[in-house]
Amino acid sequence: MSGNTLLYTQEHEWINYKNGIATIGITKHAVDELGEIVFIELPEENSNTNQQEEFGTVESVKTVSSLYSPLTGEVTEINSNLNSQPNLINDDPYNEGWIIKIKATDESELDDLMTQEEYDNFIETL
Repeated sequence: MSGNTLLYTQEHEWINYKNGIATIGITKHAVDELGEIVFIELPEENSNTNQQEEFGTVESVKTVSSLYSPLTGEVTEINSNLNSQPNLINDDPYNEGWIIKIKATDESELDDLMTQEEYDNFIETL
């Protein structure tokens, strides 16, 4: 996935939005902050999410962090490989380490997300 097509949240999720479906994961910055990921709690497929509400957690050797949905919609797919290989997020956060896919119900919520440049500027201020 090219970095130019991704959007970002202040909670360090990335979104690749195509044809009404948002693939969601956590950014390299988040992975670096968390350290080695040892467990992930995923939502059920066909469950609903609301923008900025928690949809799961990621547990690392350092801490447990909540995952927040960047968009309102229905979870159409989860990355079940993460159940047995949560380290895929560490190894390849933007491809093999994706977390969920959501069918968005309100495309205007994309306007609330940051571009790559805006996200880079945001993490510089942290």
